[in-house]
Amino acid sequence: MAFWPSVVVATPAHSGVGATLTYRSELSLAPGTLVRVPLGAREVLGVVWECPTEAPEGLSEAQTRAVASVLEGLPPLNARWRQLVRFAAQYYQRSLGEVALAALPPQLRDLSTVQLARRLKKQQVARAGGASAPADAPGQHAPALSEEQHAALTALEAATAPVLLYGATGSGKTEVYLQATEHALQSQADAQALVMVPEINLTPQLEARFRERFEPLFGAGALVCLHSGMTPAQRLAGWLAAHTGQARIVLGTRMAVLASLPGLRLIVVDEEHDPSYKSQEGARYSARDLAVYRAKVESEALAAAATTTAPARCRVVLGSATPSLESWHAAEQGRYLRLSMPARIGGGALPRLRVVDMNHQPKGALLAPPLVAAMAERIARGEQCMVLLNRRGYAPVLACHDCGWKSACPHCSAYRVFHKLDRTLRCHHCGFTERVPRACPECGNLDIAPVGRGTEQLEEQLAGLLADVQRPDGGPARVARMDADSTRLKGSLEVQLATMHSGEVDVLVGTQMIAKGHDFRRITLVAGINADSGLFASDYRAPERLFALLMQAGGRAGRDAAFVTRQGSESELWVQTWTPQHPLFDALRRHDFPAFAAQQLAERESAGMPPFGHQALLRADARTQQAAQAYLNAAAQAADGLPHRNDITLYPAVPLTIQRVANVERAQLLVEAASRGALQRFLNAWQPVLLACRSLPEARGLVRFAVDVDPLAI
Repeated sequence: MAFWPSVVVATPAHSGVGATLTYRSELSLAPGTLVRVPLGAREVLGVVWECPTEAPEGLSEAQTRAVASVLEGLPPLNARWRQLVRFAAQYYQRSLGEVALAALPPQLRDLSTVQLARRLKKQQVARAGGASAPADAPGQHAPALSEEQHAALTALEAATAPVLLYGATGSGKTEVYLQATEHALQSQADAQALVMVPEINLTPQLEARFRERFEPLFGAGALVCLHSGMTPAQRLAGWLAAHTGQARIVLGTRMAVLASLPGLRLIVVDEEHDPSYKSQEGARYSARDLAVYRAKVESEALAAAATTTAPARCRVVLGSATPSLESWHAAEQGRYLRLSMPARIGGGALPRLRVVDMNHQPKGALLAPPLVAAMAERIARGEQCMVLLNRRGYAPVLACHDCGWKSACPHCSAYRVFHKLDRTLRCHHCGFTERVPRACPECGNLDIAPVGRGTEQLEEQLAGLLADVQRPDGGPARVARMDADSTRLKGSLEVQLATMHSGEVDVLVGTQMIAKGHDFRRITLVAGINADSGLFASDYRAPERLFALLMQAGGRAGRDAAFVTRQGSESELWVQTWTPQHPLFDALRRHDFPAFAAQQLAERESAGMPPFGHQALLRADARTQQAAQAYLNAAAQAADGLPHRNDITLYPAVPLTIQRVANVERAQLLVEAASRGALQRFLNAWQPVLLACRSLPEARGLVRFAVDVDPLAI
């Protein structure tokens, strides 16, 4: 008897290939089974979506190809996972295979059945050797909760809606995550938890805390990590452990939301406001939003299978000291349960804001003299400082003041950044790198100079300004830098974090990667440099991001109340600005996120901006800007006859802010609708039109196009 499995393979969203491809099989294959199938001249990995016993109408056996092999030994990907993938593909306007196969570890695509069997056997041996019976009683290592933490955990356990945990920096949200995870895992023998962080650099500290708490309870293999910084072999091992139920806890970045977790009972999205949860390539999905949807799917499945009157649930917790305005609005509407934890653990005070008016400081000063003096006092008392400048490199531009030459990238409409340490000009968009020229390439002038400042220059200047400052042990002040350049090598991030925690560093300079999530116990002063860059940006989300960044950065100060008291000190957040009268600083001074959110939401409501309106971007990449915009304008014109055209607004095509990257011109077209449903109906009807417009003569030169639903940057 023949079977006709429908198989999902990795095909681009706009390739014209159907969502599934039909193959032949002599075996009945369960939906979710991983198989290898022929596709053109290649053999690729696929996922069986369904397996009917009859061939589709009009399709003969001669027109189909047989399944090459089945990846035996792996349980099928369950129905809840397939529903999540189907929703993500439909909502974000991508192909089913593009999302499904991207959710699987890359190395799995290249393994044969024999190779996979070896991996599984190796993993079973490691599990047998590393697993041990729990030696400790549940909760034995858990510290006592504060009243706020206890109330939040109790409300979380009883919640039937997504939970927005709004807690001040240092209020103990992580301990709530830990105990909620423990309760979830103790509820059922095969229960699993997913804990997500926005960036890779936040995983080492959180992983250490989770391992310390749960390895004594559930064994050495209880926790695995999933993020892009891992090797392909590590990602495969982590995914297999999660899929087979060996791993009870998965800690990862946004990609982890699509991991196969058959026993999922809890999802934690830490720093839920962070834009890093929104993918900027491929399916362009929001991991935070998919986490909420996934918890709903899992809960519905548990309720349907329940044999008791109180079915199990999969709970989702969105935690932040500065929630996204979308999540805050959802809580205001009652769709999310908002739990507040306004007090810091130990009774410590939030840092006091000191706004420095740069109009009254010496001309050309990168750091105001009062700030430098305050840092010197802290270092002399044995305290640590942190300085935030969200621009890496030594200077954003190298320029000749005689002829006007600047270090423009020949492949992008952007400047190459001057990196002094290795004497290079490096494009942060395409990666093009050259040695710094000895003289101006245009006029031969030897006096070419950096313009603007980055973290390398800030580190250098601080080291000079603090050269005469002594630590309590008599040693000189030590300045270190943490950004994408200093943490590029494997293991360097962990080393830098360790030196900071041990007190070997007095001043930490860095980009936004140091501003969130880290629990530095000796920092009492945080300074934000060049804060004005976010006040007057064209993106309407810029004030929200700046407020969150400064509030999160300030939250690194004074986290150890006992240390601050012992020092007789006070934690402070210094912000240098040319516009000290801006209302954002008033809300920041009061640590009043609700007032700031109310003001921002009122502005957005009057303008019909998200979350009161809904948006999508149609992006086009082409060999020329003319071709990119011609395609977008043709697609907009062709939309006039669609049935849902009157429900949406199409704006004219415009170039992106950085319109050329790696010799590819980029343009975008904004789509707006009053409701999410109206936007989705239009996008679904527009998809075949977008594909057809590729072949128009005016769109010749188009490289690719993509739809970005719920964009975070316009």
